[in-house]
Amino acid sequence: MPRASSSSSCRASREAPQRRPLRWAAPSTAVMKFAGLAGGIGSGKSTVAARLVERGAVVLDVDQISREVQQPGQPVYRAMVARWGDAIVGPDGALDRQAVAHRVFADHDELAALMAITTPAIEASIYARVAAHHDTDRVVVLEAALLARNPRLYGIAGLIVVDVPEELAIRRLVTGRGMLERDARARLANQPPREARLQAADFVIDNSGGLEALDEQVEAAWAWLGSLPDGRLEARPSPAGPSPPATGAG
Repeated sequence: MPRASSSSSCRASREAPQRRPLRWAAPSTAVMKFAGLAGGIGSGKSTVAARLVERGAVVLDVDQISREVQQPGQPVYRAMVARWGDAIVGPDGALDRQAVAHRVFADHDELAALMAITTPAIEASIYARVAAHHDTDRVVVLEAALLARNPRLYGIAGLIVVDVPEELAIRRLVTGRGMLERDARARLANQPPREARLQAADFVIDNSGGLEALDEQVEAAWAWLGSLPDGRLEARPSPAGPSPPATGAG
């Protein structure tokens, strides 16, 4: 698989790097490129996603879509409160995602129940948003931690995996997000293992170094995205198909 070269000794850049033209250098054929972006929690995949957006990509963050379908008044919100009660509702009336996480990530049955509640609405939104770019020459990237379980989900033509050692990811979650170490480890344990992500990857970005090294790799990934086969949105096999790409409590 392509693997962007980097050096973990590179000094982190605190200045905005110069950007190249935002569209990939290929003839305009009005055919979408469709790829996935995965990585364990704390890997920095959202940072990579932001850099791809700067280069012209349309990034669909499945966790953000999950948040949207869980807004107060939405059917998903009502179903979740009906199952788990007001204990998962914060003072502002919105779902307390940490409270949801505490209830589902240590219990397989509760996690399955959450998936059953959230997945139909999440997938309907994914299909609509990808379909809007189907007859364009845009590069559409679906960002979802669990794509490693099915790297060709929805017709994705290639999967970028952002990789860091698990202990580094845990340190970032504790220091950067204020998570308890046990919670960080529990979240990692409910995601595909690092080895599975790397095996599923078509392109690996090593995010264990600094921002300069990361930007070099994102630039290489952007060129790789432009070389992918034409993208076609496909339905996910159901009901006995693979796990959906989000848990709804990211």
